[in-house]
Amino acid sequence: MIQKIGIAQMDIVFGNPLENKKRVEKWVEKASDDGCDTVVLPELWTTGYDLTRMDDIADNGANDSSSFLTALSKRYSIQIVGGSVANKTQNGVSNTLLVVDSNGRLVKQYSKLHLFKLMDEHHYLLPGQEDGMFTLQETEMAGLICYDIRFPEWFRKHVLMGAKVVFVVAQWPAARIDHWQTLLRARAIENQCYVIACNRVGSDPNNEFGGCSLIIDPWGEILSKGSQTEELVSAEIDLHEVERVRKQIPIFQDRRPDFY
Repeated sequence: MIQKIGIAQMDIVFGNPLENKKRVEKWVEKASDDGCDTVVLPELWTTGYDLTRMDDIADNGANDSSSFLTALSKRYSIQIVGGSVANKTQNGVSNTLLVVDSNGRLVKQYSKLHLFKLMDEHHYLLPGQEDGMFTLQETEMAGLICYDIRFPEWFRKHVLMGAKVVFVVAQWPAARIDHWQTLLRARAIENQCYVIACNRVGSDPNNEFGGCSLIIDPWGEILSKGSQTEELVSAEIDLHEVERVRKQIPIFQDRRPDFY
């Protein structure tokens, strides 16, 4: 099964959900016009890292963001791995990934498990409590958020649960962009899966972000890579390639989990 993936490597307006929604709609339309089956958005695309104002600008229950994405998916007949949004609940605010199928059905909400203390996330956000598994077009996939990729055991857990494609949405700083590419290629190679990674570009009052969004195959080969400016990064993926690679080097058969 071949799918075309489009990554919306976009800039984000700091603390302005309304303006960011306008920008996202243009990116989804662009991905649809480009023939993409799926479009991927970056982390916290509604607000950016305007953490000190989260109580005011976060989306209650992610309801508005979910309705917005489901409407877009139906209008453009496209699957949306909708990055993540600031999701306000009665317990606090979570950094929550939204996934919508091409019929406008919300199929997954995943809240970031590992909070990044260097950007003060732990002071303003609640950590997630569930895995990132979901199904699109009868294929098991997973979604993780930014700092999660530094925890290979969390990534591996999703592959052991059946994920053939792992989406990563991020606001990864330009200062550590080499780590971004190295970690993502390593996750693809060691798990023999596709890795689709969307990173934002631009800056906010405290950070500069590095772009370099990636589509990586199960051999760790980069199929498409973004620059450090706004663009649609796209490539076709062949889901049958996952099984072909896993048959050539059967690492999952050779694991010794009784030792680790």
